Amino acid sequence: MASLDDILTTQKNGVIAINSYANAVNFHAGAVNSKELSAGAIIKSSSGWLATVSVIVAGSTQGYLYDATSAASGSRIYAVPNTLGIYQIQVPFATGLYFSPGTSSIISVGYS
Repeated sequence: MASLDDILTTQKNGVIAINSYANAVNFHAGAVNSKELSAGAIIKSSSGWLATVSVIVAGSTQGYLYDATSAASGSRIYAVPNTLGIYQIQVPFATGLYFSPGTSSIISVGYS
């Protein structure tokens, strides 16, 4: 027969496994949502995961998201469309996340 310690250890291990799974799902779903962005902005200044882009107001030109802390450095990781919608991106970034808007566009970003 299992002791109480064995039963509690098994329960603890189950909780740890479920928490690890939930954290992984949240990471890829975007644990944080940005405020509405209509001007160039540093969204995050460290590495992370870009999950979604929501185009709230479609501009007349497309905007860009950079793996950088400014538009002058880094590389483009996503061209934000100038059509309304929610776009699943699912790409990592190493340096930071910077938004360079299209003309008159407003977006929100989900990231971790």
